[in-house]
Amino acid sequence: MSGKKYVPFVSSEESLPEMTLRAFIIGIVLNVVLGAANAYLGLKAGMTIAATYPAAVISLAILKALRGNILEENFARTVGSIGESVAAGAIFTLPAFYIAGLWVPFFSPTNYITASIILVAGGVLGILFVAILRRIMVEDSELPFPESIAAAEIHKAGRTDAKNSKYLFLAMGIGALVKLLGELKFFAVYWEKFIAFAKQTISGTQFSAKGGMLIGSPEISPAYLGVGYIIGPRLGALNFSGGILAWGILVPVILYFMLPSIDVAALQATLMANNPGMTPEEAAQGVTLSIIGQIARYIVKPIAIGGMLVSAFYTLYRMRKNLFAGITRSVNDVKKSMQGHQIHVPRTEKDLSLRTIMLGILGIAILTFFITFYFFKTTFTVALVSATVLIILAFFFAAISGYLVGIMGSSNNPISGLTLTGLVVTALIMVLIGVRGTEGIASVLGVAAIVCVAAAVAGEMLQDLKAGHILGGTP
Repeated sequence: MSGKKYVPFVSSEESLPEMTLRAFIIGIVLNVVLGAANAYLGLKAGMTIAATYPAAVISLAILKALRGNILEENFARTVGSIGESVAAGAIFTLPAFYIAGLWVPFFSPTNYITASIILVAGGVLGILFVAILRRIMVEDSELPFPESIAAAEIHKAGRTDAKNSKYLFLAMGIGALVKLLGELKFFAVYWEKFIAFAKQTISGTQFSAKGGMLIGSPEISPAYLGVGYIIGPRLGALNFSGGILAWGILVPVILYFMLPSIDVAALQATLMANNPGMTPEEAAQGVTLSIIGQIARYIVKPIAIGGMLVSAFYTLYRMRKNLFAGITRSVNDVKKSMQGHQIHVPRTEKDLSLRTIMLGILGIAILTFFITFYFFKTTFTVALVSATVLIILAFFFAAISGYLVGIMGSSNNPISGLTLTGLVVTALIMVLIGVRGTEGIASVLGVAAIVCVAAAVAGEMLQDLKAGHILGGTP
C-alpha cells in the first residue's frame, strides 16, 4: 500500500472471540429490521441507504454494555448490514416479474419459493466473488472506502478514549438535529429557481422564454459533508466536476436541441388548467424544471452510469496482474494443502479456500439452471445460456460494485444502473440466440435479479470487509 506494512487495530497475533452467539443474534435482529426499513424506503423512494452506520452504532452500544470486544462488534455489524443489500436486490427486480405479468397473482407459494431461491443464489454468489476480490480491493491505496473508514472509526472511538466517543455521539446529535430541522422546514435544505430571459406573452395567457438559467444551492446534508471530509479534496473535486459536467454542460446542451420538438405552450396550458391560480410565469418555470428533471433522470444519469462502468472496467484491467496473482496464489495454496504441506496464513488474511469458492460458484450455476428450466419453463439451451451468462455478469458486476463502493460508499452505489446494464446485456444475448416471448422475458429477469442481488451484496460485503481489515477482523 505505500511501502509500509499495514497494521490493523487488533494485530493478527492477537486472538479475540469474533463469531459469538450473542454477536450473531444481535446481527440477525439488525439484519431483519434494517433490511425491512430499506425495502420500504427503496419501494417508496427508489433508493436505499447503507445500513453500516446504524448497525455499527447499535452493535457498539449493546456489546459494549455486555463487555464484548471490538471484533464481536465488527462481526455483528457485518451480519446486520448485509440485509440492506439483499433488500435492494429484491426491490429493484422482483416487482418486475409482477409488472411483466409472469407472477400473477404475486403472492403464491411457488413465487415465494422462487424469489427466496433467487435472493439466496445472488447473495451467496456475491460473497463468493468478494472472497476472490477482497485482498486486491481492500489493499488498493487508490480506493478510499469512505463509509468503511467511518464505520471502523465508530468502533475504534468506542474502544479508545472516552473523549472520542463523546465527539462521535456529539457529531451524530448535531447531524440528526440539522436533518430534523431541515425536514421540519425550519430552513431550506435546497432551493432552485429558473431565471428566464427574453420574456414573451402569447395571447395574454401563455408565458415563454427564449433561454434562461437554472440556479440552485448546494444541499445542506451532514451525511454529504462527512463523506466529503473522508474522501478528501481530490475525490471531492472529481465529484464536484461530475456535477458541473452534468448540470452545467450536458443538461443545457441536450435541452437546447430537444426544446424545439417539445410543445411547451401546451404543457404550460395543461399545468395551469390543473392548478387554478397559477400564473403564466409559474407555469413556465414548472414546465422548464420538469423538462430539465426528465433530461437529467433519463438521459444524463444513464450517461453517468455508462461512464462509471467504463472506468470500473478500466480499473479492473489495470488490476489484472494483481487479480491473476491473487488467483494463482490461491491455486498454489490448494495444491500445497493437497500435497500435505502446512500453510501458515495470518489470521487477518484467512479467506475461504479457492476450492470452496469454485464449488459454490458451480452450485449457484446449477441452481440458476434449475430455476430457469423448472420454474420459468424454458428450454434446456436457454437455461444453460442463462446460467453461463449469470456467472460471467455476476463476477464483473461484483467487481464493479466493489470498486464503486471503494470510491463512493454503498449508499451511492448505483445498483439499479448495474441491474439495467445486466438486463440489457442478457436481453441482447437472448435475442441473438432466438429466444422470444414469455420464455425470454422470464430468463432475462431471472438472470438480472440474481446479478442485481450479487452486485449489491458484493458491494456491501466488501465495504464491511474493508472495515474489518482496518479493525483486524478475520475475513
